[in-house]
Amino acid sequence: MDTALLFDLDGTLVDTEDTHFEAFREVFAGHGIELDRPAYTARIMGYPSQSIAASFLPHLSPADGMTLMALKEEIYRGRVATAAPTAGTHELLDFADRQGVKYALVTNAPMANAIAVLDAVGLRQRFSAVISADDLPHSKPHPLPYLTGLAALGATAARSIAFEDARSGARSAVAARIPMVGVTSTLDAASLFDLGAAIAVRDFADPAVLELLKRQLRL
Repeated sequence: MDTALLFDLDGTLVDTEDTHFEAFREVFAGHGIELDRPAYTARIMGYPSQSIAASFLPHLSPADGMTLMALKEEIYRGRVATAAPTAGTHELLDFADRQGVKYALVTNAPMANAIAVLDAVGLRQRFSAVISADDLPHSKPHPLPYLTGLAALGATAARSIAFEDARSGARSAVAARIPMVGVTSTLDAASLFDLGAAIAVRDFADPAVLELLKRQLRL
């Protein structure tokens, strides 16, 4: 089977953006930075820790910046116990299982975060692979994370589907030439279409998601 489903994590597979936002606000406040939603959406969502630290904490050394990012992630992981998967997730994965389609997580989040969230929502054992920013020399928006996900599952880009909600992730999926489903948890449909989305949906319960997968499988 050369078809695969490749899911972003935060804001796509699980709605954890409020938890991330509050954790960032808490650690940045100690450095006199008052983080607001527009700055969070434009400069943090979907970006790796190194670029976030460089953007917001240029007065710190790279090592000190990453120490602060590690504190933020520790705070975040302590608050994900109540997370829930996006509506329609289990049904979509069940259909994929019946068709023999594998699926992977492709995220800029640290591996520890990815595992904590998957455990919290009861999905860890279902995913064939977890591709984290920790593992690669390039993060989203570079195409490498998605290309690595395809390679891990033995899938081809044209027959697979990526699921994304943020600019950096959408650009990564499109650069990897994977048809992309935009989830409107962060950006509106028009913005996602501008980024190259094949369809834009609120969640995975939208019938358009299953129809796209059936087309990819040529059912």
